[in-house]
Amino acid sequence: MKSSGYRSIFHIYLIFFLSLFGALTAAVILSFLLFSLQKPDGSLVRSDWPRKFTEQFGEQIVFTDGKPLLLQSGMELLQEEGIGFQILDASGREIYSFQRPEYAPGVYSAPDLLLLFSEGQTQDGQGICFASPLSGDYCCLLYFPIKVSRATMYLNGQRFTGGKTVILAAAAILFLIILFSGLAYGVFTTRSMNRLITSIREIAARSYLPVSGGGVFRDLYDSMNRLDREIRTSDRLREQTERMQEEWIANITHDLKTPLSPIRGYAELMQEPDSAKQEQYGQYARIILKNTSYMEALIDDLKLTYQLKNGMVPMKKEEQNLVRFLRELVIDILNTPEYEQRRILFTCTRETILFSFVPTLLTRAFRNLILNAFLHGEAETEAALHICQEGTVIQITVSDNGKGIPEKDQENLFRRYYRGTGTDEKTEGTGLGLAIVKNIVSMHKGTISVSSIPGTGTAFHIRFPLS
Repeated sequence: MKSSGYRSIFHIYLIFFLSLFGALTAAVILSFLLFSLQKPDGSLVRSDWPRKFTEQFGEQIVFTDGKPLLLQSGMELLQEEGIGFQILDASGREIYSFQRPEYAPGVYSAPDLLLLFSEGQTQDGQGICFASPLSGDYCCLLYFPIKVSRATMYLNGQRFTGGKTVILAAAAILFLIILFSGLAYGVFTTRSMNRLITSIREIAARSYLPVSGGGVFRDLYDSMNRLDREIRTSDRLREQTERMQEEWIANITHDLKTPLSPIRGYAELMQEPDSAKQEQYGQYARIILKNTSYMEALIDDLKLTYQLKNGMVPMKKEEQNLVRFLRELVIDILNTPEYEQRRILFTCTRETILFSFVPTLLTRAFRNLILNAFLHGEAETEAALHICQEGTVIQITVSDNGKGIPEKDQENLFRRYYRGTGTDEKTEGTGLGLAIVKNIVSMHKGTISVSSIPGTGTAFHIRFPLS
């Protein structure tokens, strides 16, 4: 977003600097036209060159017996520059000429001479004529075959020859350049903004097509493309979650109803006054208690899931020896009659690893991981728990040699309501166990990941930071 803002600023300033550059360029060109002349040989000179040449040319004239005479060096200089020359007497009549142009008159009036002395005179674009006084009431006229441009400032810097037209034309061109540049940029910006607004509406309506555009708004389009991808991903995730939640509700409803049937049935049997069945009442009671415990586990998982999600579980941490804690947890599981025939391999690289944690939560997390290996494995499936410390990180691996987890299920293992699809049989569990494990690990600033090879086994890797 910042890059787009910078590009917009750059474009605005680029127009400004281009306009300024155009104005400076026009000023330089106009100045060049105002203060330069082109000689017949194509060379350029300052516009005051004819006057200075006239003032200095008096050195090429000498007087003999009171009459002016042009030196040979002066003739060569006039020939070199292609300049016409006249000498006039006190009455303005020509007494001598050299290379005089055809338009030059033979006699000048006093006002004409006064004008030539003060400002010079342009001969309708054919050249410039300047006068210079000589001793003895004589004067000389020099005709420069220079075509003066319409904007040339010459003589004393106070006179233009049609300069206003060029200046106004240059100013008009510059104004039009700035005007059309501003209009073009305004149209471009308006179209781009309309396109952005349309794209935002399309994103909201889920009908947006990604744009691979460049230019000043490239970052905005990239951001909208990314936003559209994230929204579509979020929509798919929400739909998938809702579908899984609906499936989970259907499954959990079935699971809750399943233990109710034997509970109701055996309770009705126990109500019948039949002394012959008194011996079976103990077995009935065990079945009722088993199904009641299953229902309680389902409800507890559901309750704990939402408590963890909403941060309602108090974090009363205690610093304990994590190795001893997990070893005792393994022993407790193996002392349970249901799992006394199972094997759990416990290994550690050190006997003491102090760590602050909530004992009840970690008990729940690691018990879920270990019992999952037995619940979803065969009768001979073994579990293993390995603990080590690397620097400031505790690494714990809970693994088994069971049938493994299909790759398509590994991505969803830690999501709520998800039940594995690795077998054709009814999937055991509530679909909340591993989601609870991940939440508990996260509450302790840890991470959990899974690696599994179908037919070989599964391993869960937990990492806790010590700090």
